[in-house]
Amino acid sequence: MADQLVRATAAGGGIRLVAVDTTVTSRFAQRRHQLSYLGTTALGRGMSASLLLASAMKVAHGRVNLRVQGNGPIGGMVCDAGRDGTVRAYLGRPDLELDPLADGTFDFSRAFGTGYLHVLRDEAGGTPFSSTVELVSGGIAEDVASYLVHSEQTPSAVFLGERITTRGMRFSGGVLAQLLPRAAEEAELVALLADACRQISDFSERLGAHQGNSWALIQDLFGALQPSLLTPAQPVRFHCPCNRSRSLAALKLLGHAELRDMIASDGGAELNCHFCSERYVFTADQLLQLMDEDSGTIEPASSRT
Repeated sequence: MADQLVRATAAGGGIRLVAVDTTVTSRFAQRRHQLSYLGTTALGRGMSASLLLASAMKVAHGRVNLRVQGNGPIGGMVCDAGRDGTVRAYLGRPDLELDPLADGTFDFSRAFGTGYLHVLRDEAGGTPFSSTVELVSGGIAEDVASYLVHSEQTPSAVFLGERITTRGMRFSGGVLAQLLPRAAEEAELVALLADACRQISDFSERLGAHQGNSWALIQDLFGALQPSLLTPAQPVRFHCPCNRSRSLAALKLLGHAELRDMIASDGGAELNCHFCSERYVFTADQLLQLMDEDSGTIEPASSRT
């Protein structure tokens, strides 16, 4: 079953609810990046969080870029998600594995260390909005909730969960519960949302019970708030727009001098996409052809400032 994202409102339209399933997406990322168990779980959480944030974009082609930078051994994380349900992501150290905590959970705090969460919102029609907050725990859910409260002044709760075994990712996903701006000053509604969130225990178990049905998950968690589905479930998938043509265009920007150096030292060129681990290999003959096609139009790299 394909992953999905659903949007809903509750409490008479004062609360926005979003739920996302990233099970298949996480499995795909694990294969593409050869992720460890820790890496698969961390990236699954990052992709779920970025999709939840992107769900609030005002335009269909809007995107959210979520970056975690810390001094931990995992080397940081970058996730890029769109309002259209597409997402891509990578880790600095995809193969990192750490001993679990005493309760058997992953030690995200140690993996990411101390550092910052950077969020960039791009509506593709003006200047992107960027904000940075300190990491709270490295578990992503608390960190994103902190970002929403401090950078957007929006009372919010974020729940992320998963279950992974030696056979791989069984399920992964998340939920965002957020007061809408017009309701943020209503103390009664703030208390209502806080009370509903306090009653949610063992989110991963409840996520697994409704795997593949994000609307049922919302009804289970927030049924008392009388949620109402806004739109049909939206498909979610791992997608990277990189391709051979874009890689070739990037090589054109290097200039003839650098291309000749690649031919002389490496016999060609190889470009690797961080987001999807795709490799694009160009032979010496292909680089020579590229220079012939652009002869007289590319300035040597050494002459540009």
